[in-house]
Amino acid sequence: MSLRRKLAVIALVYVLEGFPMGIFRDLLPVYFRRHDVPLPAFGWLSFLYIAWSAKVMWSPLVDRFGERRHWIAGAMGTMAICCLGLARVDEPAALGVFLWVCIGLYCLASATQDVAIDAYSIGLADRGEEGPFNSMKATAYRIGVLVAGGGLFFLPRFVGWDGTFVVAAGLSLAFAVSVHFAPAVPVPRESRAATLAPLRRWLSQGGALPVFLFVLLYRVGDQAMGPMVKPFLVDRGFLDEEIGLINMAFGVGATIAGAVLGGICVARFGIGRMLWWMGGIALASNLGYAAAAGFPETGRVGVYAASAVESFTAGLAAAAFLSYLMRIAEKQHAAVQYALLTAVYALAGSFIGLPSGWLTERIGYAAYFALTAGLALPAFAFLPRARRWIGYEPGDVSTESAPG
Repeated sequence: MSLRRKLAVIALVYVLEGFPMGIFRDLLPVYFRRHDVPLPAFGWLSFLYIAWSAKVMWSPLVDRFGERRHWIAGAMGTMAICCLGLARVDEPAALGVFLWVCIGLYCLASATQDVAIDAYSIGLADRGEEGPFNSMKATAYRIGVLVAGGGLFFLPRFVGWDGTFVVAAGLSLAFAVSVHFAPAVPVPRESRAATLAPLRRWLSQGGALPVFLFVLLYRVGDQAMGPMVKPFLVDRGFLDEEIGLINMAFGVGATIAGAVLGGICVARFGIGRMLWWMGGIALASNLGYAAAAGFPETGRVGVYAASAVESFTAGLAAAAFLSYLMRIAEKQHAAVQYALLTAVYALAGSFIGLPSGWLTERIGYAAYFALTAGLALPAFAFLPRARRWIGYEPGDVSTESAPG
C-alpha cells in the first residue's frame, strides 16, 4: 500500500478517535457550566479520564479477538447510544446517576476505540514512516476534536442541548459505518495467541521505569490545564458559538501547522531531539492562558492568541510524542503495548485534573494556569534514559540500539 493511501486511512480513523474527545473535553464542560454546575464538579468529570488508563486491562481482548475495524465501529455505536441518553437528561445541574452512567460508558467506549485505532495504525506503518504518520494523526485527531468541540457549539442556539446530543449521536453512527471502507490490517494468528508473554518480555527491557515515568509526566501540564479552559471561556462571557469559532478558526489551522512542522522536524532531526524542543515549546500554551486570564484588559484578542498558541504547540508536541510511543511499541502486539503506554499517559491526567476546580475557585484562573506550566518539567529529567528505547537515529553520536 502506498504511503499516500496509508495517510488517507490514518486521517479517517484519527478523525474518529478525536471526535469523542471533543465531546468529553470541550462540549461537556461547556454544557455543565451553562447549567450552573459548580467548578469542583469539573474535577470529577476530568477524573473519568481514568477510563483511558484502565483500557490496558481489556486491551488484550482487542489483540486476541475480532478485527480491529469492528472494535472501532462497535465503540462508535455505543457512544451514539450514550449521546442519545444525554439528550434525555432533564436537570444536568442535579448531576444524577443516569448522567454519570452515560458519560462513564461513553468514556469506556471511547477508550476501547482508542486501543483498536492505535493498534490498527501501528500495524499499518512501516519503520521510518512515523514522522508523516504522526503528523497526519495529530492533524486528523485535532480535526475530529474540533468537529465536536467546535462545530457542535453552533447548534444549541437553534436546536437546544438535547438536539445537539442527538446530532452527535447521528454523526457517531455515520462514523461507525465509514470504518468499513478502511482496509483490513491482519494480525498473525501466533500474535493473537500470545499477548502476556510478549508484554512481560517487552517490560523486562532495561530502563523501563524511566520510560514510563517520562510518558506519565511529559504532557501533564496540558492535561492539568484542560479541565479549566472551557469554564474559563464561559465565565469570561463567551457565547457557545464564539467558543466553537475559537476552537475552529484558531484550532484547525494552528494545529495543522504545528503537526506538519513537527512531522517534518521529527523526520529530519529524529524523535529524541524533538522531544526536548517541542516539549519545552508546548509549555507556552499554559503561560498564554495565564496571561489571558491575568490581564482581562486584553479582551478577546488575548484569548484568541492563547488558543492559537495552544493549538500550534499541541500539534508540535503530539508529533514528537506519538512518534516516540509508536517507535517503542512492537507492531505485532501493538494493542496491548501501545494501550499500556497511553494508559500511563492518561493516568496523570485523571488525577491531576481532579482538584482543578477546587484550586481554581481558591487561587483564580490566572494563577492556576501558571501553576500548570511547571508540572511537565520533571519529565525532562527522565528523557535521556527514556530516549534509549528509540534506538539509533541519524545525527546521534552514539550507535546505542534499543534494548531487546
